[in-house]
Amino acid sequence: MMSHVRLLGIAAALFALLNGCGGSFPPAPEKAASPDYNYLIGPLDTLQITVWRNPDLSTTVPVRPDGKVSVPLVEDLSAIGKSPTQLARDVEKAMSKFIRDPVVTVLVTQFNGPYGEQIRVVGEATRPQALPYRQRMTLLDVMIAVGGLTDFADGNGASAPEELTDAPGRRLRITLPAGIPGGEEG
Repeated sequence: MMSHVRLLGIAAALFALLNGCGGSFPPAPEKAASPDYNYLIGPLDTLQITVWRNPDLSTTVPVRPDGKVSVPLVEDLSAIGKSPTQLARDVEKAMSKFIRDPVVTVLVTQFNGPYGEQIRVVGEATRPQALPYRQRMTLLDVMIAVGGLTDFADGNGASAPEELTDAPGRRLRITLPAGIPGGEEG
């Protein structure tokens, strides 16, 4: 899926960037976003579950680390890896044993996403952290979220390692945006 390719590219770029690899390599692909990207629920997301005409059954719940949620009348329902719409249908099916024709809406109010769609920034970032991936997220977005690089980071001397690319045998060159220390103008 194209969104995974873009996510992999961002993760690879950050890994290599913060490890300070260098060399002369071809530029990274300019386009990898997918218009059909669907967010999947992940551990520690917060969900607002609304049951139409049943306010007593509507609630806001966190997704547990095991990927499950519990709502009134329904315990231990698997949520991880599902879209909000898929989870709403599952809740409707489970609640239909207790109420007639439930209509459920699931909204994600805090995003973490599945582990495979998180970007972990470590090393020479000012504030190392895990970030939820968002469609069309750029390297600049990630650098802003982590507060940029420390004085010890190599900046434009970075590349994505072969293991994290879809191009065996070669590395992708990382070019930091202007305004990031060590970037095009740095």
